[in-house]
Amino acid sequence: MSEYILLGIAIIAEVFGSSMLKLTEGFKKLFPSVGVIIGYAVAFYTLSLALQTLPLGLTYAIWSGVGTALTALVGIIFYKEGINLKKTIGILFIIGGVALLNSGS
Repeated sequence: MSEYILLGIAIIAEVFGSSMLKLTEGFKKLFPSVGVIIGYAVAFYTLSLALQTLPLGLTYAIWSGVGTALTALVGIIFYKEGINLKKTIGILFIIGGVALLNSGS
């Protein structure tokens, strides 16, 4: 399996796990809590596989940057969190930073 596919799976799993955190109510709800555990377990496992061939700095920048931007979008779309110009610019800076790091390697 391609290392970038593994990285994509790691990002999606991390976004899923992070998004489920909001539903756990402090880990008082079972199913969202299990979702967090599964999401993070899959994320870290597939990230570790991707790191067997990809450089650490680049991989972590992509994983954390894209994960942060997607998690913010999940909050906006699914949890009806507000969006404003500052938040939009911040998300664009994250995406731009990841793209810049990726182009430099």
